[in-house]
Amino acid sequence: MTKIKPVNERELVLGILMEVTEKGQYSHLVLRDVLGKYQYLDKKERAFITRVTEGTLEHMIELDYILDQFSKVKVKKMKPVIRNILRSAVYQLKYMDTVPDSAVCNEAVKLAVKKGFSGLRGFVNGVLRSISAGLGQVRYPSDPVEGLSVRYSMPVWILKLWLQSYDRQTVETMLEEFQKEKPLTVRVRPSLENIGEGGGRPSRGTGAEAVWPEVLKLQKELEGEGIRLEPHPYLPYACYLSGQDYLGELQSFREGRFSVQDVSSMLVCETAAPKPGDVVIDVCAAPGGKAVHMAEMLRGTGSVEARDLTAYKTGLIQENIDRSWLSNIQARQMDARVLDAASAEKADIVIADLPCSGLGVLGKKTDLKYNVTEESLESLVKLQREILTAAKAYVRPGGKLVYSTCTINQSENLENVHWFLEQNPEFALRDIRESLCEELKGDVQEKGCLQLLPGIHKSDGFFLACMEKGLPQR
Repeated sequence: MTKIKPVNERELVLGILMEVTEKGQYSHLVLRDVLGKYQYLDKKERAFITRVTEGTLEHMIELDYILDQFSKVKVKKMKPVIRNILRSAVYQLKYMDTVPDSAVCNEAVKLAVKKGFSGLRGFVNGVLRSISAGLGQVRYPSDPVEGLSVRYSMPVWILKLWLQSYDRQTVETMLEEFQKEKPLTVRVRPSLENIGEGGGRPSRGTGAEAVWPEVLKLQKELEGEGIRLEPHPYLPYACYLSGQDYLGELQSFREGRFSVQDVSSMLVCETAAPKPGDVVIDVCAAPGGKAVHMAEMLRGTGSVEARDLTAYKTGLIQENIDRSWLSNIQARQMDARVLDAASAEKADIVIADLPCSGLGVLGKKTDLKYNVTEESLESLVKLQREILTAAKAYVRPGGKLVYSTCTINQSENLENVHWFLEQNPEFALRDIRESLCEELKGDVQEKGCLQLLPGIHKSDGFFLACMEKGLPQR
């Protein structure tokens, strides 16, 4: 029997941080790959890797600020390995009471030596022990915006952008929400026999009586595995999942009985309100959650074409299709910017969940805020309008175009909708209030738009707008 070599969790964390901060890799993808590679680690070890990685990236501006107050060598001048060892150690000192300060310092020194920096062991030890003794005396900036930036590790330019659209209390509520640990949100699939019925089941409601029987059945099954499944208040098939370690170990997940998806994305399909037999095109579908959800809502009728730009992305879509057991959906590699003449006016519903700044999901993609720039926002708006211009052609008269983003930036959201409607007078906003639970109806803007905000709503930051193409005049 092959003996498994012991793994140093802090060394794995360092490797992830180096990939993200020095090579520009996406943190959620690198972390997923590492946890997949080391599935044999116990739940506690995997939880430690996840928390320290995500926490260090989440609080990086604050951690660098603290380090600069105690170190003669400023963070930007440090060697990358030492910089990331110190960042993760300071995170543990400030935010993880279960780890003794002495252990944090000692393990950081050992890791520095292991990585070939034995000459800096004294520097690492001295800085960390000074911070351990002086954390309570850290002085934060007196400027209101600078203070928020450091305390919540949010770039100043993003805060200034948000403060143009939202009051300070709303902004601070969102910042607090981003840093909270939250359960996964999942969508429970209807039973296979119901998928084949071709419609007929009510899809929304509030209260315990509206929760799907499949949810109650799955809840009881997962409870036996030590996992909690709690209903979400917005939709009867949306739930919070907590207590899990590796989703791939769960038979119910492998069988496609539930999928990871935020409730905000589920609302895209609810507001689209597909009818049996509808033809649906999702122009930027990866990883396929909305497209599969739409195929489920069609109950085996109609068709869903889930498109995306690369083979990698369509591969992700296909994985979700394979887990779903659905036959009315297919993945197709296509560039959403390029007009597909063969699809002109063929779709009853076009889903355009477009590339965006992602400023509504910073709690899940913790490194995104360090990579997005003011200049990139302008190019994203241009890209979104380019895709919308192509996607509108696929909507048949009387059909719907649902535009959505996972951001809270007005120029990518409501301003894009206003631009689109001005350019395309044959489209008009469709009233979506009847598609939503009572809790959300009052937040609908201009009858067809919904902006969800983290901490204000029970979801990611997300925007959606449902537009309907008018029938020809007779």
